[in-house]
Amino acid sequence: MSHSQFKPRFRSLEDFISRTGVRRSELVTLAEIGALNSFGYDRRTALWQIEEASRKVGDLFQDSGDQGQEIEEEQNTPLPSMTLVERVFADYQGTGLTIGPHPMSFRRSELTLQGVLRSADLPRVHHGRRIKVAGTVIARQRPSAAKGFVFLSLEDETGIANIIISPHLFTRQKLLILKQSFLLVEGRLQIQDNVISVKAERCQGLWIAGIDIESHDFH
Repeated sequence: MSHSQFKPRFRSLEDFISRTGVRRSELVTLAEIGALNSFGYDRRTALWQIEEASRKVGDLFQDSGDQGQEIEEEQNTPLPSMTLVERVFADYQGTGLTIGPHPMSFRRSELTLQGVLRSADLPRVHHGRRIKVAGTVIARQRPSAAKGFVFLSLEDETGIANIIISPHLFTRQKLLILKQSFLLVEGRLQIQDNVISVKAERCQGLWIAGIDIESHDFH
């Protein structure tokens, strides 16, 4: 079968809108996460085209009676393209994940100057050394047999660090530990049975582009 026999499923953004009946709120999400880029737009231009279509035809999903006529697309938009940080933020807002850079990479230079190690650095650190690590809290666990200890999985752009929170520290910083999407943890490195972890002595929250990531807690 020749390439000429393959045709795009949708001829344009307007064709996609009219044939699928996707709601405007869903279109906005698709535009923000880059799902409409295949129509030749960046994310902000796709948002602009949605608004342009709304202005030109009123109800996007109302049959105009002229199926053959397509709305003329304006390729230009007065809106600037999203920055890399804005794209990652939109990914998390729309889908809860991103295939772009890890959010921690945006603050890595600053954190390195503060002596914060990456997860990938931990195997080269000696047992008992006091260190700092930071990342996204992707899981919180409090096993019934752990005598009140809480365990965090802290993800950065290089991997995952295991964090041990004592009952005393959890009581003292409970709200921070439970609610913050990003944490910077100071503590001592522990190596037991080839398992590397950090026994936390102090935690503090990090702000990264307003991103809020849902974790898997106490499963």
